[in-house]
This record gives sequence, structure tokens and C-alpha cells, in this order.
Amino acid sequence: MLIIKNLTKHYKGSDKGVTDVNIHVEKGDLFAFIGHNGAGKTTTLKCITGIQDYDSGEVLIDGTNLRVDKLACKKKFAYIPDNPDLYEYLTGIQYLNFVADVFEVPEEEREERIKKYADAFEITPSLGDLISGYSHGMKQKLALISALVHKPKLWILDEPFVGLDPKASIVLKNIMKETCAEGGAVFFSTHVLEVAEKLCNKVAIIKDGRVIASGNMSDVVKEAGSLESLFMEVLDDETN
Repeated sequence: MLIIKNLTKHYKGSDKGVTDVNIHVEKGDLFAFIGHNGAGKTTTLKCITGIQDYDSGEVLIDGTNLRVDKLACKKKFAYIPDNPDLYEYLTGIQYLNFVADVFEVPEEEREERIKKYADAFEITPSLGDLISGYSHGMKQKLALISALVHKPKLWILDEPFVGLDPKASIVLKNIMKETCAEGGAVFFSTHVLEVAEKLCNKVAIIKDGRVIASGNMSDVVKEAGSLESLFMEVLDDETN
């Protein structure tokens, strides 16, 4: 579903970036991407979604090379950044219909999906309001619904649980599981390690721009005992 081969991106005039990142997300995977602030998570996500170019490497989305056919790739995934920018002069429903138009979602399908997910996230009564009046949590929910309206094969999310209330977080986890059960995949960064360990079957840990561990969650955390303990070991290695 998502293959990242030797992805390298370095910023001019800075030692920040990522080097030789290799990650393989298969159909059905719920894949957590873990690392401290500045480790390279967001850089990786921006590169694999085509937001910024990379120096070398290869990104394949459902078999399509991102550099060869970026548009075809973008039709197959949905990306939600950690702080999504929405068109605040639109109402919630106008924004969702705009996104559905971009992805050419038939009217009946979009109405069904919008109702399903707006009801689940409990924002249906607010869809007629201007987005400028939404709270941060409501904007996050709207962004998530917009990502689901075209039923992408792959979800790429940057800190998706930030700003969500506990009930909305549970709804999101269930939708993630549903997506993977239907043959899709979810690749997301998070600082909520306990949630990642319980929710995900795969994990990759990035440190100083390099992936230091990747694979089945149970295998990666086996020696440390938990994802949290393993992550603390990584941090301790940095300070010693």
C-alpha cells in the first residue's frame, strides 16, 4: 500500500531532515510512526504526500510512483496534517462538498458518508455554520470527515488525536480499524504511545532523521516490554 525506499531529504543550511528512511505499509496495517519532536516524522509525511520534494529515494502508493504520477497517488490517499488549514469562509457542509467535488464523489455516496461520519463525530448540527466559528476540536473532526468522504485506500495522518475529546478519539480509532478491516491502511504519527501500542500492529521509530526500528509491534517492543519503555530508552541514549 505504501512503500518508502531510501527516502532522503536534507534542508539547505541545516542538519535537519531524514536519511535513508525505509518503511513498508501493507493492506490492513495500522502503522504508528513514533519519534521525538524534530526527529523527522513531519518531514517524512510531507515528502510521501508530495507536499515537499525529496533529495533521493522512492515512494510508491498502491504500486504507483509518487514522482512519476503524483495526481494518481493523491487520488488514493488522504492526508491530515497536525494543524489542518480549512477554508474558514465556507460552512462545514460546503467544505465537505468541495472536497467531494475535487475527488468526483457521486452525490448519493457523499451524502451517505457525510451523514455517517458527521453523526459519529457529533457535528451534524454544526455543518451549516461557518468554519471560522468552529473550535479546534470541531475543525479537526471536519478535516477527518473530509479525508473519509472519498473513501481513500490509505490514510496518512500527523498527530490525529491532538485536539479530539475522548469520545471522538474512540470514534477515530474505530474508523481506523474499520478502514484496515476493509483492506485499507493507516499510517500515522503520534506521541500517544499507549494508544499506538494497543491500536497498531506495526510501528516505526525514527531518531535524528533515521529509522532505528520498524516492524511488527510485538517484535519491536519485545525486549523493552512496552513501547513507552523502548521510547524512553531511545531518549536516554540521546542524553548519555
